[in-house]
Amino acid sequence: MPDPLYRSLVWLAVRLGLLFAVGLPLVLLGWAALRQEGALRRLLGLYWKVASLLLIAVLLLTNQAALGMALLLIAPLLIVAVLWFWVDLNEELADFPTWRGLPLTVRIWRWSLSLYCLGLAALAVTALPCLGGGLERPFCAAWLEAPGGLHGSLAQLFGFVFGASWTPAVAGFLGYAALAGYGVGLLQWLLVRLPRQGRVAGEF
Repeated sequence: MPDPLYRSLVWLAVRLGLLFAVGLPLVLLGWAALRQEGALRRLLGLYWKVASLLLIAVLLLTNQAALGMALLLIAPLLIVAVLWFWVDLNEELADFPTWRGLPLTVRIWRWSLSLYCLGLAALAVTALPCLGGGLERPFCAAWLEAPGGLHGSLAQLFGFVFGASWTPAVAGFLGYAALAGYGVGLLQWLLVRLPRQGRVAGEF
C-alpha cells in the first residue's frame, strides 16, 4: 500500500475516533444524565472504562513505545465486547421505545462505533510489524503523528499553566503506570466479579 494512502487511512481512523469514540459518547453521557436514564449511563460508564485504553495507547505512542501499537489492536476489540456483553443492559435497552431520541441515538452509536472499532483493529493489524522492529519503520511513523501533535499541545499547556515540562518520557511513564493499574483492575474483574455475577452489569 502506498505510504500516502496508508497515512490517509490512519488519519481517517483518528478523525472518526474523535467523533465516535470521544465526542458523541460525551454528548450521550450528558444527555443520559439529564434524562436520568440509568441503563444508558451504566453502558456509557462501562464504555469509558474500556475506552481509556485508547488514551493509554496514545501516551505510550507519544514515548514511541511499541506496546502502544498492541493496545490499538486490543482496545477496539474490548470496546466492541463491552458494548454488547451485558445481558441486563441489552434487555433494558431493548425495552426503550424504538423511536425515542436518546435510545435511538445510542443504538445508532453502538452499531457505528462497533463497525469503526472493527475497522480500526483491522488497520492496526497491518502495523503489527512495528512491534518487532520498533517504530522506526516508515509506515509506523503514520501512527506517531497524532500522538506527537497531542504531545505538542499538552507541552504548551503545561508550560503555560503549570510552568512544568510535559515530555515524551513523562507521557510514557504515565502510560505504563495507568496500564499497570488497568491490568490489576481487569484481573480483579475477571477473577472475582465475572464468576460471581456473569454477564450482569448491575451498578458496575
